[in-house]
Amino acid sequence: MYALGVIFVSLLILVGLLRLKVRIGLAMVVAAGALAVLLGVTPAAMWRQLVAEWEGGSLTRATPYLFVSLTSLLLLVNVMGEAMTQIGLSERLVPAMQGLFRSRRVALAAIPLLMGLLPTPGGIMLSAPMVREAGDKIGVGRSRTAAINFFFRHQWEPVWPLFPAVPLIQSMLAVSAARLVGHHLILTGAGIVGGVVFLLLVGIPPRRAEHLEARAGLKVHALDFVHVFWPIVLTAVLYVQLHVPPAIGIFLAIVGLLLLHRVEWRRWPGIFKAAREPDTVLLLFGALWFKLNLEAGGAVGDVLQFFDRMHMPPLLVVFLLPMLVAASTGVTMGTVAITYPFLMSYFGTGGDVRMGSETLAFAGVVFGLMISPIHLCLALSASYFKTPLVQIILKVLPAAWCVAGAGWVLVWLAR
Repeated sequence: MYALGVIFVSLLILVGLLRLKVRIGLAMVVAAGALAVLLGVTPAAMWRQLVAEWEGGSLTRATPYLFVSLTSLLLLVNVMGEAMTQIGLSERLVPAMQGLFRSRRVALAAIPLLMGLLPTPGGIMLSAPMVREAGDKIGVGRSRTAAINFFFRHQWEPVWPLFPAVPLIQSMLAVSAARLVGHHLILTGAGIVGGVVFLLLVGIPPRRAEHLEARAGLKVHALDFVHVFWPIVLTAVLYVQLHVPPAIGIFLAIVGLLLLHRVEWRRWPGIFKAAREPDTVLLLFGALWFKLNLEAGGAVGDVLQFFDRMHMPPLLVVFLLPMLVAASTGVTMGTVAITYPFLMSYFGTGGDVRMGSETLAFAGVVFGLMISPIHLCLALSASYFKTPLVQIILKVLPAAWCVAGAGWVLVWLAR
């Protein structure tokens, strides 16, 4: 019971700091430090845990390796975004989307869905101007436009390797990328279907004459589309098929992009300066330190014993724990790092892992993020689209339930 209370206090500290507008990285480090103090985790205990990781498992599951690889990935994603902006690819995306997709509904969803393949901190603002312009042009209410942009942008989190939670889960569970992505695909599929039904099939005004625009040839739009997305697809293929770490894959894609577009060498340092994001480094450090403290302080075993004494159904724990932490923090990476050490005893690791239960856990993560009032993307959406936060959440909620339902269905089918 004490361990559970300590974790709750640490999360309250994190939420309180976020409400005080402290940056998420620093807030996560402070919360992890508070957890270490309350659990009595000494530097010696932490060192013993690191040594045990090194001796008892593969390099890819060790905390120092995860910190270096995941930090590199997130920072290089920023570099990719900067490179595309300077080359002029980003501004060519909207005309390409509008030209390729004749349906106004498909175009509205496709812009954030495809831009979501390049995850950056606060990256929802990359697609927000395009979606707002398109929505205003066809008369869609701002709250619905904001919900469409927010919801569809986050549909790749369960499966896309550029989101650091995916390689982190793969490392923690010691499963193949193909197996993890194959099970998580049901969440992405359910989310897209739910978004179409509850966000696109209602609230879109009938087509009028002014909605029809002159378009360039499909060949031009298709080429623009390929130019924007081949580096992202290359990174994913290298990861899934050849097991190349995403950080290395995206670095190769960036170099290839700059060479293909003949960007002058003197401009390269300025583009790579986009990797200077100290708060991103702090966020990953804090999340992994939190995870390390849970393991070194013995909190995992204590909490599991408490759940057993309370006779809580295991599947309910698997779904509710990540959902509550995600809703409290608004951060995918931190939620996985905090909750999965507990949940791994429920769904196992390696060849014995029960992927149906793990997928249910990630469904809880996604659902919590979709309704979290402190999720950065939600706050940015409410501000940019000038619409109440609650209205966005209410419009997103039915589609978010589809993701949660898909997790429960998969567990039932796996029995």
